[in-house]
Amino acid sequence: MGTMGILAPKLSPNMSEKNLFIHHVYFWLKNPDNKEDYNKLLEGLEALSKVTTIKMCHMGKPAGTNRDVIDRSYSVSWLLLFKNKEDQDKYQVDPIHLKFVEQYSHLWSKVIVYDSVDV
Repeated sequence: MGTMGILAPKLSPNMSEKNLFIHHVYFWLKNPDNKEDYNKLLEGLEALSKVTTIKMCHMGKPAGTNRDVIDRSYSVSWLLLFKNKEDQDKYQVDPIHLKFVEQYSHLWSKVIVYDSVDV
């Protein structure tokens, strides 16, 4: 676990980039030093990546950068790219996503989500 990185994008060349929806989730583990919990979360995210409306996803950890504006307190980040808001809405109610929350939410103490669209 922990080697996923960026999954191969499922973007088609004719997809309008103006509708892209970015969904970035940050997880704080209850036991951040517990490798088993960390690997379990990565396992869950890997299963979650199978949701068909996801066009690209990336699992990450805090980088080794240190500046006043950087928050490195999270355990895992989960970056998703959707074709549009409607696809992200479908992701939210997809059985795979609902199962992920049910099976893995006991691992984290905090989650913050940043959603963004083009300006």
